[in-house]
Amino acid sequence: MEAAIITTYRCICKCVMCNIWKYPSMPGEEFKAELLNSLPRLSFCNITGGEPFLKEDIGELVFILSKKAKRIVISTNGYLTERILGVAREHKNIGVRISIEGLPAANDELRGIKDGFDHGMRTLLGLQRIGVKDIGFGITVSDRNAKDMLELYQLAKAMNLEFATAVIHNSYYFHKYDNEISKKDEVIACFRELVDELLKTKRVKNWYRAYFNYGIIERIKGGPRLLPCGAGTDMFFLDPWGEIRPCNGMDSDSLDNSMGNLKEQTFEDIWNGRKAGEIREKVRSCPKNCWMIGTASPAMKKDILTPTRWVLRNKLKVFLGKEICVD
Repeated sequence: MEAAIITTYRCICKCVMCNIWKYPSMPGEEFKAELLNSLPRLSFCNITGGEPFLKEDIGELVFILSKKAKRIVISTNGYLTERILGVAREHKNIGVRISIEGLPAANDELRGIKDGFDHGMRTLLGLQRIGVKDIGFGITVSDRNAKDMLELYQLAKAMNLEFATAVIHNSYYFHKYDNEISKKDEVIACFRELVDELLKTKRVKNWYRAYFNYGIIERIKGGPRLLPCGAGTDMFFLDPWGEIRPCNGMDSDSLDNSMGNLKEQTFEDIWNGRKAGEIREKVRSCPKNCWMIGTASPAMKKDILTPTRWVLRNKLKVFLGKEICVD
């Protein structure tokens, strides 16, 4: 089972594509680190927000989760360099992904924060210097920054860092309902080039990232998900108030998507309860067709043959100098 732990809705940035910063949680309302002792064993855990390093007990939170999860990755804007490095020095086996939305001008414009690119790069270099291995950065692609994606990929490759992608979404989580890709052909062309570059590498992980990015192309086209969504079954979200939710995509304004509160019930009672079963049924009929790594990754692991067949077919095309299949 996988989990996303939303530590806080407080954030330093004022992102164009996300309005979490307009609706912050209050520190006194947010769950305390010890609540995480109630969670089951996890194969993977993403610590996110808001900005998780604004959480006062972030070090204790990571310590508890390190005993629960085989792998932990923290998503951050990278701005609080010294605090991030302080936690990383104590937990060098964690992963860190820093959100960088393009080259400096695009990043700072989209993130609404001065010198955000510089802070992110300084944090990445600091993490490398202290010996953290699982580090990288990611971009949320929109019309504004699609062309920067390929330059960022080359930068990540040159720095020997991981490179993650997403595309703008709308949901209650982001407090956004007007995100839209209007330059679809242009953005899809950028993703096609990235998919081609990933397939040309000798790294198996990159081949499956190519499949994930193929799924983003289908998302932009308006097509269905490549694989069924397992939100609420294969993974869950824990929000800052202790609510266990299936994901961050289902709209809470039209659906009550909390399975239960971890402050009031054990995880086992929540997970096996009637409400959880009802929400899983709603997930099966969810019309949103999201394709974000939090739900796409466990789906790919669950049905590994489907992406593997795609990878093999398109690796052969790349080897033969033919155009890859993203249609």
